[in-house]
Amino acid sequence: MTIERAVAADAGEILTLQRAAYVAEAQLYGDPYIPPLIESLEQVRKVIGNAVVLKSVDLGRIVGAVRGQVAGTTCLVGRLVVAPDRQGQGLGTALLTALHESVPEATAFDLFTGHLSEANLRLYRRLGYRETHRERMDDHLTLVHLRRQPDRSPPPR
Repeated sequence: MTIERAVAADAGEILTLQRAAYVAEAQLYGDPYIPPLIESLEQVRKVIGNAVVLKSVDLGRIVGAVRGQVAGTTCLVGRLVVAPDRQGQGLGTALLTALHESVPEATAFDLFTGHLSEANLRLYRRLGYRETHRERMDDHLTLVHLRRQPDRSPPPR
């Protein structure tokens, strides 16, 4: 498996993967119209051109992806997706770690997930993300906002 930058030609496969990965989230929240499921191919192509989009490739198949949009000194993390048949194998951890390394100038990484998404919350907390606040969107969804600040201390001698 390799992790590398996505290119515009990957947009279709990434969108298909994204839709497959977010079906469970849509079911969890009872909402088939969450943004990752209604995003267009053109929107994904545009993001690939304007952000750091990493893909995880295994035997020629894209099995995971993540986005990072730099805003000032903060990297806004989004759309971490792993193919349903590959979840629980460390790909999410590998993708987020690679994103952290790909944006060394970032002084913080921000992301959000739904309050019912326990597996996501466990992953983010394990990787050093800490909750900053919650935002109630409606009766069935509260977004949990998290931030990770890289360790900038010098390595031990």
